[in-house]
Amino acid sequence: MEARAFDLVDFLAPGVEFDDVPSLWSLVRAQPLIAAFTALFRGGDEEIMIRLHVLREVGCRAETPRWEPDALRRHFSYIEPVKLETVLKRLREHELLIFGEDAHYQLTDTGRNALAAVSALLRFGEDEDAELGFLTTQLAGMQATGTVSPEVLQHLLAKLNALTESFEEAVASGSEFRILDARTRLSANGKWLDKGSDILRTLLDVEEITADIGRIAHAIGLAQSRLARVDAAFQRALNKIESQRVTLGASGVSSSDVMAWLRTQKPNALIALAAGALGAAPQTQYLAGGHELLDRAESVLSSDVQRMEADASLPAAQKVDENLAPESEDLTLLNRLSQRLAAVADHTPAERLVLGGGFGPASYRLSLLSLLGGVEAQASGPVADLTQMPFELVLEDRLIEVNEDEIASMSAGEIRHRGQD
Repeated sequence: MEARAFDLVDFLAPGVEFDDVPSLWSLVRAQPLIAAFTALFRGGDEEIMIRLHVLREVGCRAETPRWEPDALRRHFSYIEPVKLETVLKRLREHELLIFGEDAHYQLTDTGRNALAAVSALLRFGEDEDAELGFLTTQLAGMQATGTVSPEVLQHLLAKLNALTESFEEAVASGSEFRILDARTRLSANGKWLDKGSDILRTLLDVEEITADIGRIAHAIGLAQSRLARVDAAFQRALNKIESQRVTLGASGVSSSDVMAWLRTQKPNALIALAAGALGAAPQTQYLAGGHELLDRAESVLSSDVQRMEADASLPAAQKVDENLAPESEDLTLLNRLSQRLAAVADHTPAERLVLGGGFGPASYRLSLLSLLGGVEAQASGPVADLTQMPFELVLEDRLIEVNEDEIASMSAGEIRHRGQD
């Protein structure tokens, strides 16, 4: 099959030829391969499925890659004969399949390459983030053969940046379920991130790489570093959500449990639950009697009221006591909590530092402990001093009974030194 001459005059600006655009010229040069994919994927969905199926079946017999026509018809006996002949004819016309002089069918090199590309995409298409695995595998193969191109690195960089943005959006949403889903997604991609780091490390050690490849490779390294820090952001966000979780009475059921259960229900079940639970807002009508209208009219028509409303002059200056001390925030609870933290040897139950003085002080202490190791450590002041202390709050997915200081129960957990297992 000869390459077709392209006439792109209608698509380009006056005076511009397609070979003036390098990226377009590279596609024109690959026209035979692109034509093979066009032959595979042009037409209805049913036709495309049958073509791909026939091509895969013909190519899967590695021991005897040549097929006799009768053997081919017997193998595809479940396909209507006329339709099968039409599919074989199209594959032959576009040089995906060849009927040799020995009267046997066989895949061409173009057909084998197209089939390998489709098989790789189908393999990685089983997972949600198949793109990262496919791009990393493709980069590994090109790196092994010394054919790494800036285009493949750009695709990988774009995928890493897209993942980072989606994870940051999950943290910013404050949704516990979005954060957990994003954390699972990050964990599933962990092996590809590690593999990509190894490939980049090997690639940057080679002195012969071009400036474009080196620049994109360093950008990929920075993107991978951002992803490596996302897990810590997930944990801090989950700690804050845990500190604000509401428990429904003494049932042990939290608002997160209720939300998780609602997410498992079908729309019809949710509609049934909401039936009668929500009502339309009442249409309130305000009716004024004669006395109320008269009072309002008197205040509007009064000359004294009108004069007061029209007066825009500033009030007279007042003398201020120069010895009056400015108001300051009471940091007694914060300072005492810092002192109690400094006295912790290795670890201690969280309730020892949280309880005391009632619900309000306990909530305040728990909110401060959740900031340990947070971004506030980059600031200055008493709160920053506390967050810079070498401790972390680790909460568990269970409740403990307290029944004192106006607190029925709280999340189990402990305060421990950072880095301690």
